[in-house]
Amino acid sequence: MTYIPNQKRYESMKYRRCGASGLLLPAISLGLWHNFGAITPFDTQQKLLRTAFDLGITHFDIANNYGPPYGEAERNMGIHMLRDWKPYRDELVISTKAGYDMWLGPYGDHGSRKYLIASLDQSLRRMNLDYVDIFYHHRPDPETPIEETMGALDSIVRSGKALYAAISNYNAEQTAVAVAAAHRLGTPLLIHQPKYNMMNRWIEHGLIDVLRREKLGCIAFMPLAEGMLTNRYLEGIPADSRASHDPRYLKSSDITPEKLSVIRQLNELASARDQTLAQMTLAWTLRDDVVTSVLIGASKPEQLTENVKALDNLTFTDDELKSIDKALSEL
Repeated sequence: MTYIPNQKRYESMKYRRCGASGLLLPAISLGLWHNFGAITPFDTQQKLLRTAFDLGITHFDIANNYGPPYGEAERNMGIHMLRDWKPYRDELVISTKAGYDMWLGPYGDHGSRKYLIASLDQSLRRMNLDYVDIFYHHRPDPETPIEETMGALDSIVRSGKALYAAISNYNAEQTAVAVAAAHRLGTPLLIHQPKYNMMNRWIEHGLIDVLRREKLGCIAFMPLAEGMLTNRYLEGIPADSRASHDPRYLKSSDITPEKLSVIRQLNELASARDQTLAQMTLAWTLRDDVVTSVLIGASKPEQLTENVKALDNLTFTDDELKSIDKALSEL
């Protein structure tokens, strides 16, 4: 069946300027980490992508080794591009990354020029794309000079294979060094993608200051702490949850009684705001305007619809923020 998008998709989504660039990103973006590999039915993937776009989510985020197996999320995205998205390519921001292990041998990992350029060429072939909008170095590589890694990103942008260069998982000091190297080359970095949520606030200790000073955007991944900051685990670990059947990421041992106590307190605070816990969590992550977007995953279209409702109330009172901090202090 031919896909016809919702004609009102841009009316309710909020878009934020990414750092000092001209690029606007949706406040909520869709990540293709968990549910776009071989283990997820193709029609489920299609429904997720269509629902996201119908809600005004224009940014789809991937990496070279997302699957399983490695590369499968990009291969599936390539099929989706041919079936649904080719007519709407100019309405989409598609990002991919390289930096973790992708293929055997010394050239399929880390941050060398050879790896990054070869990886993006492979990604473009898998996704049936001429270019990606954003290309990330996925993690810092202490063994490769930053000038080489940033030089590879500079070459990629100048070649037209990516419109913007970006980094992920760099700490504050590494980010400042990378930004300076990129500026010297003449291809400034667009955005940083760190892990950030209520239970993991490491970026507040230096990185946000660097991003604000250097005018980079920020897109937070795992804003829902792999589902812990939702109503999914309020009564324990459901049999069909990720923690019970997919130990690659969230493990049942991660959901401790102490964390459950905090999650339940946060849920009460969310109810007082007339939000679900997930909605309040996403709103909280977006409370600082240095955060351009939050990157969510979903296994069901209904989750996307509910999570986007977080944008209906992004304002917190001082008392609400103090109550959230008090609950989190018990971790």
